[in-house]
Amino acid sequence: MFGATSIIVPAYTQVRGYATLKDISRRLKSVKNIQKITKSMKMVSAAKYAKAEKELRLVRPYGAATGVFTEKAEVEAKPENVKKHLIVAVTSDRGLCGAIHTSIVKAVKNTLAEEKQGLETKIVCIGDKSKGMLQRIYAKNILFSVNDIGKKTVTFLDASAIANAILASGFEFDSGDVLYNKFKSVISYTTTKAPFYSASLVSNAKNIGVYDSLDADTIQSYQEYQLASLVYYGLKENGTSEQSSRMSAMDNASKNAGEMIGRLTLYYNRTRQAVITRELIEIISGASALDAKE
Repeated sequence: MFGATSIIVPAYTQVRGYATLKDISRRLKSVKNIQKITKSMKMVSAAKYAKAEKELRLVRPYGAATGVFTEKAEVEAKPENVKKHLIVAVTSDRGLCGAIHTSIVKAVKNTLAEEKQGLETKIVCIGDKSKGMLQRIYAKNILFSVNDIGKKTVTFLDASAIANAILASGFEFDSGDVLYNKFKSVISYTTTKAPFYSASLVSNAKNIGVYDSLDADTIQSYQEYQLASLVYYGLKENGTSEQSSRMSAMDNASKNAGEMIGRLTLYYNRTRQAVITRELIEIISGASALDAKE
């Protein structure tokens, strides 16, 4: 009865809680593909960073010049004179660049949390990242958003279009801030606030009398140019910081993937050795049993 029955012993039986060789191999292949992607993204970001950093050197005089007039004229935004405040949050549409976007959003949230009673604050979101993180809680504060900025090289014309949209939005702000990340080094940036003011506050500045022949049209033209220059400068600074941060993030991701590949390779080899050892034990045990019967 039992002699006519053949017993088939499986070569390898999966133990619950342990991955099979096929699972480990699939995971190892996936991590290797991820490492290829992160290395490619690092190379692309490095090329974009080199170009952005070169352009930033030429743009920085825009940022330095915009604040000279208001500093010399001693323009002050006193609480009793400010009823409406505008925040321009400079981000982008793409992620995978560390805390570049969250640092801007955090600064915006801190400003809104410290908002005094009776002060109306609106936000202009440059980039989908700031809009996506702010509209969950502060949707009513968002004046409008701008996307598709940074896919190509940012020009002064792009900044002028944003500035014109702000001035034509109907929100007559008394003061405002452009929030951006100021580039310091490849691994360092600082979230910075650049103020701008309405024409009425500029006209009532303490030392405005030092400048001759300043009529309302001239001050209005200066306000428009200052806003466009600040937006342009903020976009350039933030773009350079973003590329350097993405380059560093992709470099760290590639290193982490390399470490994971090493661990998975070791785990794969140990599991494969265990399978071979188990198969040999089964073969030797079967052969020993047959010898014992004989």
